[in-house]
Amino acid sequence: MVLEYLVNNTKKTTSFSNEDITFISEDVIKANKEIKLVTAVKSFDFMIDKKDLYFLNGYQSWSRARFDHPTMKEGLGMRRNVIPGVNPYGDYDFYKRKNDRLHSWDIFYSVGNNELFIINNNYRHTFLIIEILKKENRINLIADVNGKLLKEGEEFKLYNYDLYHSYQEGLEAFKRKFPRRNLPKLFGYTSWYNYFQNINEEIILRDLSSIDKRFDLFQIDDGYETFVGDWLDIDKKKFPHGLKPIVDKIHEKGLKAGIWLAPFVAEQDSKIFKEHPDWFVKDKNGEPLKTGISWSGQYALDTTKPEVMSYIEKCLRYYADMGFDFFKLDFLYSASYTHPNITKAESSSSHYRWLKEVLKGKTILGCGAVLFNVIDNFDYVRIGCDVTIDFVDPVYSKLPLAEVPSTKMSIQNTINRFVFNDRLFGNDPDVFLLRDDNITLTKDQKRTLAIINAICGQILLTSDDIGKYDEEKNKLLNRVIEIFRNEKEIIYYKKRNLIHIKCLLDKKEYDFAYDINKGIIVKK
Repeated sequence: MVLEYLVNNTKKTTSFSNEDITFISEDVIKANKEIKLVTAVKSFDFMIDKKDLYFLNGYQSWSRARFDHPTMKEGLGMRRNVIPGVNPYGDYDFYKRKNDRLHSWDIFYSVGNNELFIINNNYRHTFLIIEILKKENRINLIADVNGKLLKEGEEFKLYNYDLYHSYQEGLEAFKRKFPRRNLPKLFGYTSWYNYFQNINEEIILRDLSSIDKRFDLFQIDDGYETFVGDWLDIDKKKFPHGLKPIVDKIHEKGLKAGIWLAPFVAEQDSKIFKEHPDWFVKDKNGEPLKTGISWSGQYALDTTKPEVMSYIEKCLRYYADMGFDFFKLDFLYSASYTHPNITKAESSSSHYRWLKEVLKGKTILGCGAVLFNVIDNFDYVRIGCDVTIDFVDPVYSKLPLAEVPSTKMSIQNTINRFVFNDRLFGNDPDVFLLRDDNITLTKDQKRTLAIINAICGQILLTSDDIGKYDEEKNKLLNRVIEIFRNEKEIIYYKKRNLIHIKCLLDKKEYDFAYDINKGIIVKK
């Protein structure tokens, strides 16, 4: 192992104990004086076989998860700073991509001639980047310890992982480590993918009136607040009576009432951004740290400040006290940027744990979250990018990022991250859409999206006004819900442009293929 660290701002490298560091074991160190860690790297030989299939887990919820041959190229995100503010959506600022290598976060497995299964057990303290060096037939295990400050005498565990040279052996160990949680399956409605921010009281109440006993959840998404960050200011023009009467009507129908918030960011046009510039994380130039280009530009709140945490807690409790049962918390990767002197994994873990404590007794769906840090903190997690009303969105698809909204990419993530479902958390594959208006997905693509989400998810959501459904759509909706409610196991593998899926459902085995380029289920 090679460890890089700083002493008095001087970078040093070592593989052995010295005057600065004592290696208590291969994976645990003790600081002999105050040091700041930079990175730790272990390497071992691993023969690359082009016929094998590799699972590569992306950095956060929206990041692409791939299951493909090692001949794949990372491609997305190779260029940097194409649009200011887009880098923080992924790992582009703290992992340097190269053409001759692939990388995965916290879990990796290969299936075929040279099998391997790696699981990070140290996720509360360090991310584990599994880096595959294709030309060198080698794997690097990179512990993301950058920024961790160790006082004199303080110990720190750099690595804790399981490694198996058999995929099946590793998979069984993964299932033992993370047994089924038996989380409730929730079928529901969310307003975003039909109206986006253009919601109001009339639209919400109209769509709510169509919801029937098949549903468990009705969630109000972005657009009810005046500006992102000003959560205590509900838009009075859109919702003249506030949200409480709507919550009451949702409960009258026997549904969970859901609300969307992005607790750790605020947009540039918000009141708190203008009135409290000291509440925001600063970049190296002393400017507010931009963590995305959504809305008028989003910025990370500085949660090291008690007044900031007090404000966020006040906002969350405001909606909890209003009666909301279900909280979709978004853009949570921003929590990785907000604490000095600890790792990004420790920052994410502490923030997510705090959210769980504040919203005790409520159901939490994490979105834009770093996946392994969610374990034991949230109930459900989005496991892919946003679905779009086009199969390949013509705007977002041109960005060189692994986090862009895309139905094409979303469906692949839904399948590839099925292994996590009801073990790490309940998978939320995002919405399905069967409507005919405000959408360009074909009839077959809409049906495929609905069926795959129903097979692979623990939450199933739509944004359609089902009051407009005809008999054919209602019949399909009933079948989709039936598939969703049933317990199932799937096995899948990729061959060229097809993902072959075997699914045990209703005590029958279904064997079909999904065409990733066409977005439809095809006959094998």
